[in-house]
Amino acid sequence: MTVEQNVLQQHSQKHQQTLLNQLREVTGTTDVQLLQQALQVSNGDLAEAVAFLTEKNAKVPQQDEATYYQTTQVGNDRYISVGSQADTSEYFTHPALPGAVPSQGDTNVIDLTGDDKDDLQRAIALSLEESSRAFRETGITDEEQAISRVLEASIAENKASLKRTHTEVWSDSPNPHDRKRMENCPVGLKNVGNTCWFSAVIQSLFNLLEFQRLVLHYSPPARVQDLPRNQKEHRNLPFMQELRNLFSLMVGSKRKYVDPSRAVEILKDAFKSSESQQQDVSEFTHKLLDWLEDAFQMKAEEDREGEKPKNPMVELFYGRFQAVGVLEGKKFENTEMFGQYPLQVNGFKDLHECLEAAMIEGEIESLHSSAENSAKSGQEHWFTELPPVLTFELSRFEFNQALGRPEKIHNKLEFPSMLYMDRYMDRNREITRIKREEIRRLKEQLTLLQQRLERYLSYGSGPKRFPLADVLQYAMEFASSKPVCTSPLEDIDTSAPPGGTTGQLLPALSTAEQGPSCTLPEGLSPAPTQAPSTQQRVPIHKPFTQSRLPPDLPMHPAPRHITEEELRVLEGCLHRWRSEVENDTHDLQGSISRIHRTIELMYSDKSMMQVPFRLHAVLVHEGQANAGHYWAYIYDPHQQRWMKYNDISVTKSSWEELVRDSFGGYRNASAYCLMYINDKKPFLIEEEFDKETGQMLSGLDKLPSDLKAYVKEDNGLFDKEIDEWDTLQARKAQQEKLALAAATAAAETTTSHQPMSTEPSPPDSWGPQQDPEYMEQPSPTDDSKHLQEDTERAISKAAAEQQEERSPEGLLTAAIKVEYTRLLRFAQEDTAPENDYRLQHVIVYFIHNQAPKKILERTLLMQFADRNLSFDERCKSIMQVARGKLDLVKPEEVNMEEYEMWHQDYRNFRETTIFLMIGLELFQKKCFVEALMYLIYSYQYNRELLVKGLYRGHNDELIGHYRRECLLKLNENAAGMFESGEESEVCNGLSIMNELVVPCIPLLLVHDTEKDLLAVEDMRNRWCSYLGQEMEPNLQEKLTDFLPKLLDCSTEIKSFHDPPKLPTYSTLELVERYGRVMASLSRVPADGR
Repeated sequence: MTVEQNVLQQHSQKHQQTLLNQLREVTGTTDVQLLQQALQVSNGDLAEAVAFLTEKNAKVPQQDEATYYQTTQVGNDRYISVGSQADTSEYFTHPALPGAVPSQGDTNVIDLTGDDKDDLQRAIALSLEESSRAFRETGITDEEQAISRVLEASIAENKASLKRTHTEVWSDSPNPHDRKRMENCPVGLKNVGNTCWFSAVIQSLFNLLEFQRLVLHYSPPARVQDLPRNQKEHRNLPFMQELRNLFSLMVGSKRKYVDPSRAVEILKDAFKSSESQQQDVSEFTHKLLDWLEDAFQMKAEEDREGEKPKNPMVELFYGRFQAVGVLEGKKFENTEMFGQYPLQVNGFKDLHECLEAAMIEGEIESLHSSAENSAKSGQEHWFTELPPVLTFELSRFEFNQALGRPEKIHNKLEFPSMLYMDRYMDRNREITRIKREEIRRLKEQLTLLQQRLERYLSYGSGPKRFPLADVLQYAMEFASSKPVCTSPLEDIDTSAPPGGTTGQLLPALSTAEQGPSCTLPEGLSPAPTQAPSTQQRVPIHKPFTQSRLPPDLPMHPAPRHITEEELRVLEGCLHRWRSEVENDTHDLQGSISRIHRTIELMYSDKSMMQVPFRLHAVLVHEGQANAGHYWAYIYDPHQQRWMKYNDISVTKSSWEELVRDSFGGYRNASAYCLMYINDKKPFLIEEEFDKETGQMLSGLDKLPSDLKAYVKEDNGLFDKEIDEWDTLQARKAQQEKLALAAATAAAETTTSHQPMSTEPSPPDSWGPQQDPEYMEQPSPTDDSKHLQEDTERAISKAAAEQQEERSPEGLLTAAIKVEYTRLLRFAQEDTAPENDYRLQHVIVYFIHNQAPKKILERTLLMQFADRNLSFDERCKSIMQVARGKLDLVKPEEVNMEEYEMWHQDYRNFRETTIFLMIGLELFQKKCFVEALMYLIYSYQYNRELLVKGLYRGHNDELIGHYRRECLLKLNENAAGMFESGEESEVCNGLSIMNELVVPCIPLLLVHDTEKDLLAVEDMRNRWCSYLGQEMEPNLQEKLTDFLPKLLDCSTEIKSFHDPPKLPTYSTLELVERYGRVMASLSRVPADGR
């Protein structure tokens, strides 16, 4: 065999294996022969192969045992893929090798356990037939081409985004200060178009400090610096340089996030097409490590000529396991290498269950016996060497044969922050087998006990079942109840016409009609014989507002006839039986708990806790099988906290948030990749120290000289951008200042030609302390008239109540007391939302929020110092006294900043009310587009008020409900437009989503309320449901372009509309309109969802 054939063989094996794995995962078909047939018919095209299998509606046949339990030796064994319980054939039969060749019967199965070289040659020839020509021409396998479709779409999306006129959710802020990195904050990665998966993987690897050092300090082999020898070097070396550049920016950049486009461009040049996002992410991780390994292998071969080179990528990410199997009584063993270890999720509750299932295949009893003639077959995997970085791929996708498309598995799967791998190690093989057998025996006991307990907790023979102890208790309560009547119908007039007058009381029985054993319930006297008046009201039973039943209803039925002896015997039996049942139930529950505890502690002894792996990163996917968003949770061991890396956003997180988003079963978000690191190898995450000074290296000091110069150049460009922005803003501010001065001068010139006012001007000290605009207006507006009438009414009432003539000062004091008493009464009333007295007067608002006494006093003085109080001499004299008192107030007596702050809060409260009122009015008119911004801003402003106190704003649940419902309505309308298929309607629908709904989704996510999260999930599910449906190519393109924006989970508000301009309302008009809209809401359920 020639060297060229050897190379082609290795690549063909890898290529065929990958295609088979992908096809098996997408379709759920495990028949190797059928899968190989589909690949042959489709000439290696995955899409055609899937179509072939679905059109045939193939069912999974029973695999031939001889094919199922074959093991193989491959020249480059680290490429062997490792399967799991639901992916069984992947363990033993490799499609690139003879065991996977399509056969016509059992006799054609090629057995690699033998020494037949003809079989091996025949398998190689078949596998080379499809891939050799393409590889000779390009040096690029179909597997590599299969990833490029999404990458090409990503680059195209990035370029197309520059041409769009509307603001994108992830567009860069024009202000460079918004893009400036905070001190020591990790750097994010810009999403350059459907590349969130790239960011999640790269950030996870970058935060492995040993991996980071290897990449940063990589230098290409000297012999290939001038001219790469082959296609692999031509591709890998430029990628390594761009990865180094990207890592250096992530270390020392002054930017909040950096652009990875150049690295993605190289990936795009290497791969050619794919449509399935989940496969792309898994394949990208595989291929990234392959490329890195190849690049480091070239360097290692140059550095250690004559010796077997050590590849740091292999030592970091690859391990070995021992496959121990029995086939028809014959034992075999085989050592294989693995990288990312795939695990099935469906049917398992935690990571250990997944691992246990992946490590054992088939019936394994014969593995432990010496009987050579046993017909049973099985296989176990035992790790002989674990890599420092242990990565698990969680398979969360399966093919739905009925729907003809892949679906995501949302089942909950728990995983620990510290994983002990001792039970899976080859050196612990015997003790683990003993413990597994003990656990199996305990689980059998557990199943039996749970079945017995279930008979106690679900007693009965009908469809409805109840706990037996409760059944006995109910029987005891029934037996011991006193009878109310001889018949449940005797006290009801059955002759009354149906649907009788609801305003009449039910006629009661006379004492003569009642039986000797029938007594009226306590508190209910016999009614008169005549019919009651129709004006009498029937007491209404309100089950949700009353804590007990009304006295005219019996608590429960009772036996009609029972003697004391019968009751005594029955109560004794029921008491005894109930005690026996409770004791049995308690004993069963205790036994179950003890067995659970025993199983949990089975591997807790020190001897089985010697191989600890700590969770380093969790890569999360949210969405459906064909589209979604990716982000990563990565542990920072130095700060001892979890960080969330979501494209450009890097935020502090917690284990609780990680659990919620990663375990699954809660939303459409769940982990698809877990990265553990050996806790006994601290070099993986240790910082680098200067050898001379002993100081920890940070920032640019961590970089080699070439990368340091690269980062300094980029930082210089960013500094220049900031300087240009600051200069531009200073110039604009100067221009605005000059324009304002010119306008002021023009206004003064105009004023100097106007006649002097006859109204006396206030003293100088009055100037900066003018009344808020809602209390006093310069002209007699509706607000000032309303306030003036209230003030004059208080003065008149105070004057009428006094017995003798008082001075203006005494009258002012009395009037202020009268007005304050009136407003205090309003503040103390418990009113409906439509009667909000806070809108009628600022003092009511201040009382609700416990404003300082000095603030209340000054506000009331300002009310009585209104210049418009000149109705008569009495009011005028009080106004002058009030003004005099204000002049005498010393600055230290009233904090004017605090005074103004309280009044500003009230102005904000009124403004929030107007936003809410207009938004609700528009919502009721079904003008959802117009209503949205009013509801959005009313919610935001209201939350700012509520931070200061419970009564500073309105009911945030009410505003949140209508904000949420408005977005759901818009989403529903936009989806309907999209479904119409008409170009104009589709564009309008997507415009609504891009410009209104998508920018508002982070507002629903940021506070993390359950109803808001469900609403976001509803909106996303509506659009994800279109995936896999037949539609026009242009609609499919628009949907593919739109979905990543909708599924972006970032809570960072990147662009938003300005608040609508509010009209001016008088107090009376505001109170009336607000009361009207709130009253209409009270007739509708508060939460329609």
